[in-house]
Amino acid sequence: MAIANPSPDRAYEVRCETPELTCVCPVTGQPDFATVRIRYVPDASIVELKSLKLYLWSYRDQGVYHEAVTNQILDDLVDALGPRSMTVVTDWLVRGGIHTVVEASHPVPPG
Repeated sequence: MAIANPSPDRAYEVRCETPELTCVCPVTGQPDFATVRIRYVPDASIVELKSLKLYLWSYRDQGVYHEAVTNQILDDLVDALGPRSMTVVTDWLVRGGIHTVVEASHPVPPG
């Protein structure tokens, strides 16, 4: 999932976004759909985009809560890339009349 950063001495931000994050509700089994936004400042590695796409597709049939999948994506990407900082945001389509957005960051912002 990681490839060498072509400019490891420079602090710059990378943003990736896809509307194709899907999983299923662990209670009802109904499908959930989200846009995922990944923002990070790389260190030695950057994400390889096809690997990222395939990784995100791996959630398609998993029963998982919105908060859990967002934090798992962040944990997995931080483990794979070792970024200086990273934020993952999932913006879920309305389910039961409630719109949910989950944001997780590394390192945890002060406050």
